[in-house]
Amino acid sequence: LPHARPTGKRLRKNELVVLDLGVILAHYCSDITRTFFVGRAPKRIREWYKAVLEAQQAAISGAREGVACGEVDAAARRVLRGYGLDHLFVHSTGHGLGLEVHEDPRVAKGQERRLEPGNVITIEPGVYAEGTGGIRIEDDVAVHADRTEVLTRARRDFIEL
Repeated sequence: LPHARPTGKRLRKNELVVLDLGVILAHYCSDITRTFFVGRAPKRIREWYKAVLEAQQAAISGAREGVACGEVDAAARRVLRGYGLDHLFVHSTGHGLGLEVHEDPRVAKGQERRLEPGNVITIEPGVYAEGTGGIRIEDDVAVHADRTEVLTRARRDFIEL
């Protein structure tokens, strides 16, 4: 579910749509994900989206120079655990980004590598349930010596189509 293959399937009412995309500019990659709902989302889906957004914000807040990548991952998981959704988070919180779309450092459980100024990483918590679909919000984040900068300018609010 986290990374499905494209098909000719048409969008239908009452479905989640996860759109993962990026561009390459001057040899450098970007990688963002947004989730949409076709129709009016039920309360449960809106709550899941809120939980994923809070998990992402917690991870972004924790992504600072000198912090272990595993701690950034743990920040997102703590939020999802508080919502009872941690069992639906089946991938890492993020990855390095640069000349390749997936490179070091890995922002994942147990990763001891510490963030350094100049690192660009993704923060992309998500939840996925068979029969329901998935919700993921991914943004690109630059680590500086004195701050963390979210590079993505796309809106993060939940969009119902």
